Amino acid sequence: MGEGNTGTPVAQEHVTATDRAETRRRRAVVAALMLAMGLAALDATIVSTAVPQIVGDLGGFSVFSWLFSGYLLAVTVTLPVYGKLSDAFGRKPVLVAGASLFLLGSLLCATAWNMAALIAFRIVQGLGGGALQGTVQTLAADLYPLGERPKIQARLSIVWATSAVAGPALGGVLAAYANWRWIFLVNLPVGALALWLIARHLREPERAVPDRRPRIDWAGALAVFACGGVLLTALVQGGVAWGWLSTPSIALFTAGVCLIAVVVAVERRAAEPIIPGWVWRRRTIAAVNLALGALGLLMVAPAVFLPTYAQAVLGLAPVAAGFVLSVWTLSWPVSAALSQHVYRRIGFRNTAALGIAAAGLLLLAFPLLPVPGRAWQPALLMLLLGGALGLFQLPLIVGVQSTVGWAERGTTTASVLFCRQTGQTLGAALFGAVANGVLAARLGGAGDLDAVTRALNSGVPDGRLRSAVADAVHAVYLGAAGAAALALLVLLFLAPRRFPVLDDPTD
Repeated sequence: MGEGNTGTPVAQEHVTATDRAETRRRRAVVAALMLAMGLAALDATIVSTAVPQIVGDLGGFSVFSWLFSGYLLAVTVTLPVYGKLSDAFGRKPVLVAGASLFLLGSLLCATAWNMAALIAFRIVQGLGGGALQGTVQTLAADLYPLGERPKIQARLSIVWATSAVAGPALGGVLAAYANWRWIFLVNLPVGALALWLIARHLREPERAVPDRRPRIDWAGALAVFACGGVLLTALVQGGVAWGWLSTPSIALFTAGVCLIAVVVAVERRAAEPIIPGWVWRRRTIAAVNLALGALGLLMVAPAVFLPTYAQAVLGLAPVAAGFVLSVWTLSWPVSAALSQHVYRRIGFRNTAALGIAAAGLLLLAFPLLPVPGRAWQPALLMLLLGGALGLFQLPLIVGVQSTVGWAERGTTTASVLFCRQTGQTLGAALFGAVANGVLAARLGGAGDLDAVTRALNSGVPDGRLRSAVADAVHAVYLGAAGAAALALLVLLFLAPRRFPVLDDPTD
């Protein structure tokens, strides 16, 4: 009996020490992922409050919106490219390369000498930001088994939400008390720390050596980038820089449709396409793509229009208006972390359906609020909405990642994030047109939402204007409720009742 006892104190001590070292290593990698996610989220919003200082220094007021649009376009169209590359070559080299490109773009932005240069360098930032977003989410699934993924996803959600909300405030502080260039310079030490942690502590599992070196579908990547860039430019600038039925809009949409045909043709012939057809042929992935595209669409209503409502209709100061919006960042991560207790009982699809149904009802309730009303009323709705959306989004991401193996997880995650980003871009264009249309009807064509908001913020009280803004935002929320209904229908009629989860989700 003594000969069969291998659990000697020395052996047990060695195993315990190994386990502790592995735990420390994984914590270091998670810290790096959270830093990288924070950088990507922060840079999507941090520039907004520093625009007056940037324009005053560099000029270019007529094109400053491209500081946001250029970054968004670059992030969105590179997501599927990085997803495929991470499946072919591993997560670590893609994340290191993307983070390095992001930091290079940040350094270049800090040295920009005019607005054109700053916009170009923001696009460089976005090219790296696409790798940060997609690869971080993929690595979170690689590092943790199915039962532990809600914890890491909840942490990433907290980082994303906090960074996105804190971005405008931090940008304003740096621009007012330092210099707007510090908005980009602060990325360097944080990014360098994340890079060092990844390089030192991330160890990917050994994989079978393929018979041949993976082929990079450069033609497909270029076609996807061109197609996404043209279509997203048409959506972002349509109704802003030019009319929807103007020659530039028609030309861009026509070119986009032609490029879609080019992408399909190129990808069908490619040996290893950037966007493989299986992401749409598999019911589970296709349903999650469409559902999260609808999520991106409906998120525009509170994220973009609620601060305007809070200031123009409720009469709140910018800081208080920001608080009304930010409360959903409190309930979203908590709900996401607790969602595992629900989907383990009723499944991924039913949990997500429950969350989006509740979100739809809350969005429908917003137009029923009294005008002007009290600030706590929309704040309470936002708190509940964050909880509902946490119950919706995380089960879908965790569920769809668990239906594929390691070699397909990067592409799957990127397709989901790409659809959500595209939904947000489409939502900004669509709901902006809805809001401006309602304002034109209420005010006899007197200006758009931006013009009315500026008039209200000038200190001139006008009940007619406030009522018009309230009607416009109410119409947007009804549209967002329609997007929630679309997501619910997709889940009920397209998604399988039970996701085909792999036996070994970390395979």
